[in-house]
Amino acid sequence: MGLKSMVIDAWSWLNYKPVFSDPTLGMPNRRAFPQAHASWVPAADERRLAAYKLLAAYDNNQAAELAAVRDGDSARERREFGDPSMFVDTLVSHVLGREQHITVPGAEQAADGDSSAAAAERVQDLLREWAEEELLPMRMLQCERKAVGLGDGVYLVYWDQGKNRVRIKTYDPGFYFPVLPEDGDGADFPDRIHIAWELPEDVKRGLKPRLRRITYELDWIRPLSASGLDQGGRPVRAPVMTVPDEGEQPVPAIGAGDQVDANGAISRQYPWNDAPTFRTCYLTDATWELGDIKGPIDVDTLPLDVATFAASSDGEVLDRLDLYIDFVPVIHVPNTVPPAEEHWGQSSLAKALQVFDELQGTDTDSSRASATTGSPILALSGKAVGQSKRERAVGPGLIFEIGEGGRMDTLNTAPQLAELRNHRADLADQAANIVRLPAVSLGTMDPSKVPSGYALELSLGPLDSLISGMRLARAHKDRLMLRFVQRLFLAGQHPDWAGITPLPAQLVRGPYTPTDKAAVLEQVATAYKAGLVSLETAVRCLTEAGWPIEDADREIEQIESRAFEQARFLADALGNPDEVAAFLGRQAPDVEPVPVVQLPPVPGDSQPDDTAQAGQQTAQRGGGGSS
Repeated sequence: MGLKSMVIDAWSWLNYKPVFSDPTLGMPNRRAFPQAHASWVPAADERRLAAYKLLAAYDNNQAAELAAVRDGDSARERREFGDPSMFVDTLVSHVLGREQHITVPGAEQAADGDSSAAAAERVQDLLREWAEEELLPMRMLQCERKAVGLGDGVYLVYWDQGKNRVRIKTYDPGFYFPVLPEDGDGADFPDRIHIAWELPEDVKRGLKPRLRRITYELDWIRPLSASGLDQGGRPVRAPVMTVPDEGEQPVPAIGAGDQVDANGAISRQYPWNDAPTFRTCYLTDATWELGDIKGPIDVDTLPLDVATFAASSDGEVLDRLDLYIDFVPVIHVPNTVPPAEEHWGQSSLAKALQVFDELQGTDTDSSRASATTGSPILALSGKAVGQSKRERAVGPGLIFEIGEGGRMDTLNTAPQLAELRNHRADLADQAANIVRLPAVSLGTMDPSKVPSGYALELSLGPLDSLISGMRLARAHKDRLMLRFVQRLFLAGQHPDWAGITPLPAQLVRGPYTPTDKAAVLEQVATAYKAGLVSLETAVRCLTEAGWPIEDADREIEQIESRAFEQARFLADALGNPDEVAAFLGRQAPDVEPVPVVQLPPVPGDSQPDDTAQAGQQTAQRGGGGSS
């Protein structure tokens, strides 16, 4: 009957906007979202890319500009005062926390002499050094800004041969095109991922519009290949052939350390696996001219015979280059826990987007009303004396001369302006309630109006549940990133990582709500004094409460080096000065042997040798005792 079908998917909360869901077709407007309708974009990704652009427009105060594509230039008159951007910035700061720490379980027990704890401490120190060199907090901020505002973020972890360390890069989720399994869970890790975007025409360099696609694919290990040229002079990779024995036919060579089983399958032993595996990750970096892409072709089926392959810094052609890793180093970070069988997260602005539209309308009406309040409308009745119509504009010090029986009336729009401001405040509270951001977290609440700390804690309840869910969606991704970093250091054969076994590491995000440091200190001190918690746990609690402790292990060492009272108890219990010195982190002093006590001779004793003298003294003492 020509009726539009209702679409319910991960982006159906945008169906109310005509520019996103055409009233007749139900698809995004082609003039507003031309990138989503590119010939190489899969049909399943069109709404996703359009949603990203629409959300980015709200974040950058350009929603009116995007709406003008369909509604005309009158839509540009709407005022946008940055409310969505403020919500995004607030949520990003909360989900990141005040600071981030990399911890490896067991590293805090390294002082006990345990070899496994020492290995954990070594891995923890190396990861922290890498995070400092790579500016990890800044990279995380870039990714979280995308994830909170758009719903998804993307990390790429790779080995940089020039810098001799692992690097991390953040991509816009609009460039991310995973090949998801049709019969599997959408939360599974895809074996093939494309990162693709269009390059504009460069007239000065004579370059036409192009499409660049970087592909990471997990596939079976194949024979060794090397950089070469095809018949047309295009750089490609070709198999390396070897002659087993003289007179035999050449056969494909295999990589160093690879093994071929009886079935012809190639296996490889990676330093982080206990058993050999048959899979590896291949990298392809290719570019196409958009004019060469014809027919029903999408990003996953682009023809490689007309592509131009890039080269790495060491000259390797990136045409299915074997990376010698058994994982895809691309990490997708959803903003929320995806629904069952889904892959994509949801923007934090999603459910409140209609309220932001109402805020824009209220801001526009308030702006117009303030103009009439600042420059009031006057009505004159009667005949004006000596003034033309041009001289009747309202201004400071202006005098109107009105004839007999005349009068002047003023249109007061201040009450309407006040009502609009009250309405705006109600809409702002409504948006905060929907997003679950209480006024105290936005900084709009007067601290003097908080009755007690308990009331403040209750008001933060919605925010606690929100951040808990957002951090839950990121917990596994954070651990996965640190796992990839360790494996890439081993694959890159960095000397500092020689002989190290990768260990589970965690990225601990700091507190996000105001904490009563005095109350936390009192609780921790009482529990530690009563022997209910260890010193390591006490220092960790203080760190999470916001105390300026940069290195918990170093802080514990400094505390123990001044714990002379506990050292005295340890000396009384063990009687070993070496262990007491080790507890204080000091060197035990060299103790000279105590000399043997020599008793003075007994008067009248004439024995010449010490043995006889000692025997006589013993006899005399014995005789004296018996008498």
